[in-house]
Amino acid sequence: MGMTMAEKILAAHAGRKTLDPGDIVSVRVDLALANDITAPLAIQEFRRLGVARVFDPAKVVLVPDHFVPAKDILSAENAKLMREFAREQGVHYFEVGRMGIEHVVVPEQGLVAPGDVVVGADSHTCTYGALGAFATGMGSTDIAVAMATGEIWMKVPPTIQLVYNGTLPPWVGGKDLILATIGDLGVDGANYAALEFTGDAIDALELDGRFTMANMAIEAGAKAGLFEADWQALEFLRERTSRQFDIPVADRDAHYAAIKEYDASKLEPQVSFPHSPGNAKPISQVGDVPIDQVVIGSCTNGRMEDLRAAHEVLRGRQVHPRVRCLVIPGSQEVYLRALKEGLLASFVEAGAAVSTPTCGPCLGGHMGVLAAGERCVSTTNRNFVGRMGSPRAEVYLASPAVAAASAVLGRIGSPAEVVGLPEAARGEQK
Repeated sequence: MGMTMAEKILAAHAGRKTLDPGDIVSVRVDLALANDITAPLAIQEFRRLGVARVFDPAKVVLVPDHFVPAKDILSAENAKLMREFAREQGVHYFEVGRMGIEHVVVPEQGLVAPGDVVVGADSHTCTYGALGAFATGMGSTDIAVAMATGEIWMKVPPTIQLVYNGTLPPWVGGKDLILATIGDLGVDGANYAALEFTGDAIDALELDGRFTMANMAIEAGAKAGLFEADWQALEFLRERTSRQFDIPVADRDAHYAAIKEYDASKLEPQVSFPHSPGNAKPISQVGDVPIDQVVIGSCTNGRMEDLRAAHEVLRGRQVHPRVRCLVIPGSQEVYLRALKEGLLASFVEAGAAVSTPTCGPCLGGHMGVLAAGERCVSTTNRNFVGRMGSPRAEVYLASPAVAAASAVLGRIGSPAEVVGLPEAARGEQK
C-alpha cells in the first residue's frame, strides 16, 4: 500500500519506511515558531526544562505580530521578552519595520521547503502546506519541547483528498474554494485529518491562493493541508533559499479516508455568515446586508495577489461613506511591492486606511475592533462570536475582491456589480 503526502513526510522524519494513520511517532522538526501571544509561555516552559540552548537557532522563529506595533504595556512587555530571548539564543526574530504576519514572513524568508515538518504555536501554521510541507499548530508547551529537543511526538493523521475539477469562473479564487469546502465538510468534518488539495483548478490556482486554502484547513478541523509543490512553488522558493529538498508526492495507490470531488467551474464568490466559517453561501444568495467595516489583509489574504484583486475593484472608486475600509499588507515585502506598484496610493485615494503589517483586527486585537451591532466583511479566517471585538458584532468572511466590492457598495456585494469581469477575463474575451 502506498502513502499519502502527509504519511511520506512524517515517515521520513521518523526514520520509518512506512507509516499508517493512527501510528504515534517522534518526528524530527525542521522549524518551530511562536508569536507574541504564544511565545512568552513557550519561553517560560523552555526555561523550566532546564535546557540552556535551543536545538538549532536556525530552525527557531519568533514573530510578534498580533499586537504590533505594541498597543499597550503588556504587548510591549511580551515583545521585549521575545526580543531578549531571541538575542540570547540567536534565533530568527522579525519585528516591526522588518517583519509582518508570521505566516506571510516565514515563507518569504525561505525558511520552509517541500517535505519539511513545521510546528508552530499558532493554529494557522498549516499555511506552509502550500509549499508541500507538513505544517501544523501546537500548544506553547509542545513548542517549548520542540525548541529544546528538535523533536515532537505526533499521531499520524488520516488523509482526505479534495479534487477540484474544471476552470475557475471570474472572481473565484482560493478563498472561495476553501469557504465552499468548509461549508460542505463542516468545521469538524476533517478533524485531525490531513487534507490533500489537487485537481485541474488547483493546478491553475496562483500560489497566493494556495496559501489561503492551506491556511484555512484548520477551519475544517484539519491537522494539515498540503499541496504538491509545482513550478509556482519552486519559482517562489528559488528566489528565497538555496536549500536542497525532495518534493513529496502521494503514491498512486495511497489510501485515503475519503475522496471528495468538486466542480470548481460552478462556484460563485462565497461569503461565510456569522458565526462560523462553515456558514458559506454563494454571493447570489447573500441578500441585502449593510456593513460598517471592511478588513483586507491577515495571514489568510494579505499577500500581493490579494491586494491586487482588491485594487482592481477599488481603483478609481470611493469607499462608501458609511464604511471604514482597512487594508493591511501581510509583510514589509508585500507593503513595499504594493507601494511601488501604486496600490497603496490608490487605496488611500479611494478612502481606505492602510496599516503597517499586523494581525491587528483579525482576533480583535487592535486597529479595527468592532463595536456592538456593527457588521464587518473581512478577508480573515474566523468569524466566531466576539472574534473581532464585541460579541454583538457580526463578521462575514470573504475574498479580497468581494470585500473591496462591499466597501464600495456599503453592503455585501459581488465585484461583478462594481467592475464587471476582471481584467484578465476581459482580455480573454477580446
